[in-house]
Amino acid sequence: MADPQHEKDVVGVVEGEHSDSREHVYLQETFYILSKKNAMFRVRLTSKGLSLIKEADGSSKEQTILLRDIVGSKCMRSKRRRPGAGSCVCSSFVGAQQLKVVDENSGDLDENDVSAYLYVYAYILKRSRRNLKRERTTITLRFRSYDKYEDNNKEAQKWRATLKCLIGGHPITYTPPINDKKLLILLNPKSGPGKGRELFQTKVATLLQEAEVPYDLHVTKYAQYAREFVRTRNVYSWRGIVAVGGDGVLFEVLNGMFERLDWQQALSEVPLAILPCGSGNGLAKSICHQFNEPYIPQNLTGLSMALTRGKTTPLDVVRIETKTKIMFSFLSVGWGLLSDIDIESERLRAIGGQRFAVWALARILGLRKYKGVVSYARIKDLSNLPKPKQPLTLSHSVSQDGALDSPDAEAFIDCDERSSDMFSSALNGKHQRVDSWYSVNSRRSAFFSTRGSEYHSVTSENSEMRSPVHVCMHGPASHLPSLMSQLPSHWTQEEGEFIMVHVSYQSYIGEDFLFAPRSQLSDGIMWMLIIKAGVSRSQLLSFLVNADQGLHAEHDTEYIKMVPVSAFRIVPEGSEGHLTVDGELVEYGPIQAEIFPNIVNLLVPDTQ
Repeated sequence: MADPQHEKDVVGVVEGEHSDSREHVYLQETFYILSKKNAMFRVRLTSKGLSLIKEADGSSKEQTILLRDIVGSKCMRSKRRRPGAGSCVCSSFVGAQQLKVVDENSGDLDENDVSAYLYVYAYILKRSRRNLKRERTTITLRFRSYDKYEDNNKEAQKWRATLKCLIGGHPITYTPPINDKKLLILLNPKSGPGKGRELFQTKVATLLQEAEVPYDLHVTKYAQYAREFVRTRNVYSWRGIVAVGGDGVLFEVLNGMFERLDWQQALSEVPLAILPCGSGNGLAKSICHQFNEPYIPQNLTGLSMALTRGKTTPLDVVRIETKTKIMFSFLSVGWGLLSDIDIESERLRAIGGQRFAVWALARILGLRKYKGVVSYARIKDLSNLPKPKQPLTLSHSVSQDGALDSPDAEAFIDCDERSSDMFSSALNGKHQRVDSWYSVNSRRSAFFSTRGSEYHSVTSENSEMRSPVHVCMHGPASHLPSLMSQLPSHWTQEEGEFIMVHVSYQSYIGEDFLFAPRSQLSDGIMWMLIIKAGVSRSQLLSFLVNADQGLHAEHDTEYIKMVPVSAFRIVPEGSEGHLTVDGELVEYGPIQAEIFPNIVNLLVPDTQ
């Protein structure tokens, strides 16, 4: 019979979840524990997960690792032990450190041990005193029923293949399904406190390796790099596009996709994802909130697992129009207090998310008022909300001379004033390499490479991008009048002085800011918070202090109210102030927006 080596960190498995009659058992085996007499594990691989029934001294205890918590598995062989290193690994498994394994093709394997070892990697949901978190668990099953390694390995491979089919939702075969497509990972090393590369290395790379998910990692080198990249490359060669950084990286990716002639097909076939390494991380927190996935700052486990599953959900996008630009948004539009805090606190970026709290106090003490007109199309019946259909034909949001270059063409730059200056400096050799920490030949960069994965230095050959003659924004056509035209008569209009107007289409606009508790990733609703002049500083302070609880959403007072809308227009007076879209500064002046449901497919945690 086979015997298991149950590593110390297995304490994270879920207890007390016994199988029921509806479970289908695919494989089962008995594994003996050599370090304990009369002790064994009856292991079953079922439609529910990996069931471990421990029998010892006449009693039994069942533990189940759910399929949704398992990321992958690997077959290994025992490592050759040096003379004088101790007793044979086969004789005893006292502790996890007794077992050393290598790949079956390694030249350092132990020919005397014919056992095949199946490593099963899982990240188990476990409740602590305060909240839920995921703990890494490794189960090691030792197959040695036969006298030859090849026969034992065949049995281990059968378990591995079946497990991989179950994880991926494929028909059960004894040949593991193969997906050669890689993930495209676009990482901004300067997001938030600048720890994106470190977090990817320590929190994500190992998990992707365990799940056997290959990836191409590209580090952005200047503003709009991610946007140019997805606009001009053949995105269909990747299984998904992952933005690593703050919400701004995904904003670039989203708008780069809408600048493609084939935007509709690209967004339909290539899902997007985000790994939060920025300061705000509103979308990432909203995803975890909706799918009951623990969100712990600088812990990317749950969202990294989403990359391995391939489960997607639709995401609403909002079409934004200013006097000179069209853009698409997934998070929020802001004018006034919150936008001031977001933009002006950039100088404190090094302290991470705490920068918002520090600057909020400064802005409340020096409170500003903004004159303008706010108009909106209010949604009166949230229970019977019509879903606008996606357009069936490609359309242009803005008509411009010239056509967008082919998505398969060489890379180009959509130069605005800032990125143009950076690009010019780069050409002149004056721009400092953001990627100097990892070069393509560096030993350190090898950590980013799992089997079939590649790390791309931004200073690699042919990595520079040229400026195109024209770039055109595509996407669903607007249903609204032009920005300077009269609005429909059924819209509500409010004129006067405002402290802020902030519109969000996600539940969170920051890690600790529950802006719209009733919001879903795709529900066709934008939530507009209007705070008028006349509100006291104590009310504002209370609003910000209780932002993590979303209490403001249920109050409708003389000065503060929350309104569900499908479209809106803001027309500020004067030229002093900040307007933001997804936390990015846009030109100050008239702005209008409308929501389009179900445009993007988003990779999300599998918590079903």
